[in-house]
Amino acid sequence: MERSEFLVIGSGAAGLSVALTLSARGSVTVITKKESAESNTNYAQGGIAVAVTEADSIENHVQDTLIAGAGLCDESAVRSIISEGPARLAELQQRGASFSRKPDGNLDLGREGGHSVNRIVHTKDATGREIERALLDSVRMAPNINVLEHHFAVDLITDHQAGGNYQLRNHNTKTPGSCYGAYVLDDEIGRVDVYLAKVTILASGGTGQVYQHTTNPGVATGDGLAMAYRSGARLRHLEFMQFHPTTLFHESAGSFLISEAVRGEGAVLRNNNGESFMAQYDSRSDLAPRDIVARAIDDQMKTSGDSHAWLDATKLGRGTLESRFPTIFQRCLDYGIDMAVDFIPVVPAAHYMCGGVVTDLNARTSIRNLLACGEVASTGLHGANRLASNSLLEAIVMSHRAAHAAIEDASETTFSSDVPDWDASGTSNPMEWVLVSHNLDELQRTMTNYVGIVRSVSRLERARRRTHLLFEETEAFYRSSVISVRLCELRNLIAVGHLIIQSALARRESRGLHYMTDFPVLPDENQYKSDLEYNV
Repeated sequence: MERSEFLVIGSGAAGLSVALTLSARGSVTVITKKESAESNTNYAQGGIAVAVTEADSIENHVQDTLIAGAGLCDESAVRSIISEGPARLAELQQRGASFSRKPDGNLDLGREGGHSVNRIVHTKDATGREIERALLDSVRMAPNINVLEHHFAVDLITDHQAGGNYQLRNHNTKTPGSCYGAYVLDDEIGRVDVYLAKVTILASGGTGQVYQHTTNPGVATGDGLAMAYRSGARLRHLEFMQFHPTTLFHESAGSFLISEAVRGEGAVLRNNNGESFMAQYDSRSDLAPRDIVARAIDDQMKTSGDSHAWLDATKLGRGTLESRFPTIFQRCLDYGIDMAVDFIPVVPAAHYMCGGVVTDLNARTSIRNLLACGEVASTGLHGANRLASNSLLEAIVMSHRAAHAAIEDASETTFSSDVPDWDASGTSNPMEWVLVSHNLDELQRTMTNYVGIVRSVSRLERARRRTHLLFEETEAFYRSSVISVRLCELRNLIAVGHLIIQSALARRESRGLHYMTDFPVLPDENQYKSDLEYNV
């Protein structure tokens, strides 16, 4: 049994930022299931959306965010988080993060879809990697932080958590309960230990691996969402999975992301006839928000039968492409595509979960002493569609607030003294681990085919039936088998898939990232409750 004042689950921008602030006030354990740098943050190409110039304003940024969110943003949360962005950006720079600048020394701000002005602070096309580097360097020098790589959080320890068994259900818990830490698997020795904490912070990232094609790394298996669900936390807006419109279409590319900033610099989308088509779908053309662009590409592909669309960046010139997008330029060259003269084949891929564990503006969840920040959380900032580069903004702002809330909560909390050890009785090493890979493949195909960019009630009902069968098989396998990361990830992904499907079925309209062929027209706002929340 291990103890620390604070337990942080995840090592992306949110997790590392909160750990750094907490380390001055107590012992911090950071759990990360792979290497410390393996997170969605590390793969973020775009940047941080912050209003920092005279040509911009907090109000402009707020309005762009509200428009993208399609009526489901919490306006008070939007204003609060955006207003704090400049201060947190300055703090990030003090921690060693370096961003691209113009010859005059001012920040070289980029622009992405949905933004009315240039406000994207970036490090060329590798912003996430630079942020992760700076934070990891700071963590290594900080006192009181113990980073445990190859450790996997199996389940939260709460009043509602009882042996890890649960049913797929509509969950509406009235009593909040408390969190006392987590059961954690040391993947290198195969042992599950109890990690007690006064306050636990979920910063476990996204869910992209629930789909076949995703920009997310392999670690993005929705572990935090699934653990919170099993513990009875409030969740919302899980129907809003953002698909990035432009990932490289190549059999060996692994859904490599082509940053929206490329279109921000002037690149245009074309169909197989070479025609620029975005103006047909939105007056903002190639700079429309991601949901519109992804649906437009999907429509072009379905209408023509083509397997992809094209991104034309040739007019930007070789010099601009090599200096502004060195990572993307080189990766395309690796696959025989010269961005200066060739169009880039692109397709949409699952990218960002806009919903999550409901938190207040201090990152507190509905479970006492459990906080959440980053992609796993739902603060009200994103609504029905995340504005590009608002995710890193939210991560650095909410991790700062989470740290201060955790310090306050820890001062009023003692360690639990009656948490049982992990019970592995009745389990054995199974002979057919192939069931895990088969069920994961079936889940991802089901989600991609029936719960993708365009949905219908019949498709979602089919997905629900198939997912429920996968759940029953996997739960039986889980109860009888020695625990492993692969099995836990499958279990979590099936839970996340179910939650997405249930949320999508509950929303009988088309809004933001959720497009239903049965309900293609947005309802009259006077008849619509804009703060719909599903405690799935």
